Amino acid sequence: MLRVEDLTVEVHGKTVLKDVNLEVPEGEVHVLFGPNGSGKTTLIKTILGFSAYKVVSGRIFFKGRDITDLPTHERVRMGLGVAFQNPPQIRGVKLIDVLRKLDIDGEDVSALLREINLPKEFLKRDLNVGFSGGEVKRTEILQVLAQKPDFVILDEPDSGVDVENMVLIGKALNGFLKQRSGLIVTHMGYIMKYVDADVAHVILHGTIVCSGHPTRILTQILKEGYRWCERCPERRRCVGR
Repeated sequence: MLRVEDLTVEVHGKTVLKDVNLEVPEGEVHVLFGPNGSGKTTLIKTILGFSAYKVVSGRIFFKGRDITDLPTHERVRMGLGVAFQNPPQIRGVKLIDVLRKLDIDGEDVSALLREINLPKEFLKRDLNVGFSGGEVKRTEILQVLAQKPDFVILDEPDSGVDVENMVLIGKALNGFLKQRSGLIVTHMGYIMKYVDADVAHVILHGTIVCSGHPTRILTQILKEGYRWCERCPERRRCVGR
C-alpha cells in the first residue's frame, strides 16, 4: 500500500531524513516510534508532498504508483488521509462545511460525533478556533473517519487527550483501521493500549533503525528509552517480530 525507498530529504537546505526505508502492506497497520526531533513529522509531510520538504534521493510509492512528484491534492484523491498533531485554526470555515465536502450524511455525522464524544454544537464553530487540545484532536479524528481514506497516517493521536477520551478515540480508530491500512506516528505510544498494530519501527536521527513486534518495542522504549536501539549491535533485528 505504501513503500518508501532509500528516501533522503532536505528542509531549508538541511538533511533531516537519510536513506529511510519503510513498507506498509495492504491491510496492515504499522506504528512509528521516535523521540522529538527524530524526523517523524518530516517523514509524514514528505509522504504527503508538502513543498518545503525536498526529496534529494529515493522514491515514494502508494498503491504501486510512484507519487514522489505528485502534488498533495492528487495523493489525497488516491486515498491518502492524515490526522495532524497540530492542525491549523481556520476562521470562516465551519466543521460542518468540511464534512459536507466529504459528502457524508447527517445520520453518519451524528454517529461519529457520539463515537468520539463531540457535541453537535461543534459543527457550527470555526474549525479549531477556540478549541482545547483534546477537542482539536477529536475534531481531526472525526474528519479522518468521515473521509474514509484507504491509507491513514495518524500523527501523535494520543497527545493532548485525557484518559477518558483516549479510550473513545482508541476504540474508534481500532475499529476504523481493521478495514484499512495505516501508519500511527507516536512518541510515547499511549494509543497502543487501544489500537492493534502489526509491525513497529523506530526512527532516530532521521533514519529507521529498528523494526519488530509493536508490544516488545514499546516495552523496551518504556523501560530504557530510545538509546537502547542506538546501542543495539543488530539494529533492525534487535526486537524480533
